[in-house]
Amino acid sequence: MKLFSKPKSDEDKLIEGCIAGKRDMQRLLYDLYAKKMMAVCLRYAPTTFEAEDMMQDAFIKVYAHLQNFKRDCPLEFWIRRIMVNTALKHLRSKQLLTVSHEAEEVASISSDTYSLSGYSMEELVSVIQSLAPRYRMVFNLYAVEGYNHKEIGEMLGISEGTSKSQYSRARAILQGMLTRQEETYKENVISS
Repeated sequence: MKLFSKPKSDEDKLIEGCIAGKRDMQRLLYDLYAKKMMAVCLRYAPTTFEAEDMMQDAFIKVYAHLQNFKRDCPLEFWIRRIMVNTALKHLRSKQLLTVSHEAEEVASISSDTYSLSGYSMEELVSVIQSLAPRYRMVFNLYAVEGYNHKEIGEMLGISEGTSKSQYSRARAILQGMLTRQEETYKENVISS
């Protein structure tokens, strides 16, 4: 018999309410995380419409599997992982995630830090979305989600070296695109 029990946190109450099928708790869960998770999906999807589809599918999975959440990490991390996995599955099903297995020449990238502070989140997401799907996936998984190249290789069915190569190429492409945007902006300012 427990004399003292740990009080339930708000997150525990939210999870239990969702598991019990309480619509108000499910809506609250969605409202709490939808904006952040849409940002995750937008990084992987080629269009906003597809990002919305990914997010909807992922939230259905969240509700369906919430009873399996072990509570060994914050709920947001668990939901984010479902979003990422759902996005990858969605892209595989549409054959948008075709990853080259052949060795690629790794672009030489300056070791200098490239500052992104002058860009809005919308501008950065737009530039990332313009990458080829294989580069976008590796870039997002490594630079944004924090997976290492071995984990990325396992997730995408590629070698660790291919993951490193594609990340380097994606980074070089992004730096080139941002540099061209800056130059175009400066030219427009000077000529006006």
